[in-house]
Amino acid sequence: MLPEHQLPGQQLPGHRLPGHSIPSGRARLAAWADGHGCPVVFLHANVCDSRMWQAPWAAVQAVGRAIAYDRRGFGHSQAQAEDYSGVADLMAVIAALAGDAPAILVGCSQGGRIAIEAALRHPAAIRGLVLIAPSGGGGTAEPAHPPAIASLLARQQAALAAGELEQVNAIKARLWLDGPLAPEGRVQGPVRQLFLAMNGLALRAPPVGANTDAGFGLERLGELRLPCLVMAGALDFPHIQDRCRRIAAAIPGASTGLLAGVAHLPSLERPAVVTPPLLAFLRRLSGCLSGRQASPG
Repeated sequence: MLPEHQLPGQQLPGHRLPGHSIPSGRARLAAWADGHGCPVVFLHANVCDSRMWQAPWAAVQAVGRAIAYDRRGFGHSQAQAEDYSGVADLMAVIAALAGDAPAILVGCSQGGRIAIEAALRHPAAIRGLVLIAPSGGGGTAEPAHPPAIASLLARQQAALAAGELEQVNAIKARLWLDGPLAPEGRVQGPVRQLFLAMNGLALRAPPVGANTDAGFGLERLGELRLPCLVMAGALDFPHIQDRCRRIAAAIPGASTGLLAGVAHLPSLERPAVVTPPLLAFLRRLSGCLSGRQASPG
């Protein structure tokens, strides 16, 4: 029999086997935790799993307590279909691995949206937010994309309707890794291979059910009273860069930064542009980091 919290299954490329299996509803969430001190929880994007955080996670665990997990339908996590709450899943991970201290959440894309919703619903449990290209902010209408982006999105929709998942995966790499207006294939080598592996696994995952979280509007962000850093890649979708500016402006005291030369997934593409501002943010929070020094990645 496997030890408690140990997940079965093979190790995924670039990913050690998870040390924890956190129950939440009908799901078992694969999670990793290492280090001591202030808990920092990493939330991945919808086209990746927790492997997108490898370098920042390693830097944080050297000076604090780094926690990462795979959401339902991603990576090593296992789930039966049901209505569920992404925020409740996150809070289950925090309760299991963060101890009594409030957590700092580091979220990208959909992971950023979940982080914001958790901070709004559970303010006593969240100490700070680091958001990279977060989703959300109200409004469901599709933005008016430039023709080049609209064409790529139409090709992706056609490939999805035809069940051509390899083609869908390739187009998603073009949109989210390269950047929709950057040259195709801009990011190559092991990083692209890892993206295709992570997103390919998610595309083929069985349905996990509907996320019942209601989302948030920009008007609610003024309720947040915690340190916040919002970052966006300069090669990301134009409307996402604009959303980041609006989210940062709506959160009292939030700081913002534009990351040059990267698109939607800077921690995967070029961790050296993410890790230093992340560690600097953590250092500004009194008592968050130990005296040990971490490499900027």
